[in-house]
Amino acid sequence: MATVSKTRMLTIGTVCSLLKDDFPDISISKIRYLEDQGLLAPRRTQGGYRLFSEDDLERLETILRLQRDEFLPLRVIRQELASPAARDRKRRRAGLGEEELELDLTELCKRAGIDTRLARELEEFGLLTPRTEAGEKRYAELDADIALACGRLAQFGIAPRHLRGFRTAADREAGLIEQVVGPSLRARSPERRRAGMEDLEALGELGQGLGQLLFWRALRRLAST
Repeated sequence: MATVSKTRMLTIGTVCSLLKDDFPDISISKIRYLEDQGLLAPRRTQGGYRLFSEDDLERLETILRLQRDEFLPLRVIRQELASPAARDRKRRRAGLGEEELELDLTELCKRAGIDTRLARELEEFGLLTPRTEAGEKRYAELDADIALACGRLAQFGIAPRHLRGFRTAADREAGLIEQVVGPSLRARSPERRRAGMEDLEALGELGQGLGQLLFWRALRRLAST
């Protein structure tokens, strides 16, 4: 991830240089296009030169990752960036080995933009998996992302009971990866556990990418019928 001082402002050329390693196809013209599409709004000098803040840089990184890793069109990315969850937290997930912040039911619903009825229904069908502490349910931040996605699907008439297949498929794919890295994650050696965690993250990214590609191909076939 590219970093910059909170107060330092960057030119468009500098932004390109900072992101080039992670996004080799980045270009000044692409950044200008994203601005034309209303996805970026850098400051302008009196002479008309663009100046990017840290928040602008992070927003651009998020857009590029959503395009590259999740194959989302700009229309969907615009909705994602405008969502309540996106305003409250960064899009990027915490590392698999890091502890997530937890939310209560009210906070979850606020971040995901859903009501408590839908949240409880998502929990009923295993799409949300809170833990209980002192009689109160606590939800991981990732649950808010899941609830947000499910809430959008609900707007198209896709109810939580229709989404059990997604959860089952995810559990099945995670089980396959567990067969590969499970022994390393349970090893006594810190070095082996660390290597196992790195393999887990790498396999997770590869599996997610493959799943997205296969799903997109199926949708393209649907579109061509």
